[in-house]
Amino acid sequence: MLLTLAFIFNTILALLVILIHYEVLFQLDKQLPKVSHLPARFKVLVGAGVIFMAHIVEIWVFAFGYLFTLQFEGMGGLTGVTSGHGLLLDYVYLSFITYTTVGYGDVVANGYLRYLTGVEALLGLLLITWSASFLFLEMQKYWTSSKK
Repeated sequence: MLLTLAFIFNTILALLVILIHYEVLFQLDKQLPKVSHLPARFKVLVGAGVIFMAHIVEIWVFAFGYLFTLQFEGMGGLTGVTSGHGLLLDYVYLSFITYTTVGYGDVVANGYLRYLTGVEALLGLLLITWSASFLFLEMQKYWTSSKK
């Protein structure tokens, strides 16, 4: 039963984060051309800043996912946190190092919570590369147009 709950919750969380990222990139693609008062190459900086903030939001979504998951008895826990149950910032830290696939190993998930860390690592890799691809295309679009 707990595995089914973990699977459903992790799927919902993953879909939410993908949707957030998709919408941010979609809106950036629509809105950046409309920002006419900025030099073309600075639009890339705006895009990078907005995408950075999107990643931060997504990391916090996963952090709240850890917090929520650990409210259920038997879902697992964290090893290496300063307090017994973990503080919100412990979850945010775990989320940062997992999303970016750094994985220091000082805070480790156990039990069914490990499934969520795997989902987050895979999605983090996917969304970071998606962002890099998007920014590459924006750089091609705006840096070439500023040379003309």
